[in-house]
Amino acid sequence: MQEAKKENIIAMWFSWHFYEAPKFLIGVWQNYIFFVSNYFSLPLLLATFFSPWRRYAWRYPRGFDIGEYYKVFISNIFSRIIGAMMRFVFIVLGIMAQIFTIITGLIIILFWVLIPLIIIGLMLFFFYV
Repeated sequence: MQEAKKENIIAMWFSWHFYEAPKFLIGVWQNYIFFVSNYFSLPLLLATFFSPWRRYAWRYPRGFDIGEYYKVFISNIFSRIIGAMMRFVFIVLGIMAQIFTIITGLIIILFWVLIPLIIIGLMLFFFYV
């Protein structure tokens, strides 16, 4: 605590603004990336891509009835096609959300680092115009 009082306040601000705060922002950004990855669960969607949608599957009849077998087969195929289409939509949405999160995080961190230059530039612009 004694060393903090002897340190220059400008040096402390530079240390906080350009080291500690970006480190904190990167940690927050990593949490958002992890959240989006878990929220859309892309590995699970890819692993179960052709599974029936919401586990809707029909059982084949016990006796031999070609019409019933055909109806159950077509119903199960449609359930898998619907599952694949819905999972494809969720995979695309998850990838778009992940890209949005990455770009937004980069912009926020870059803006944070450039705030002092922006403020100085605006002050110079307004004082000399």
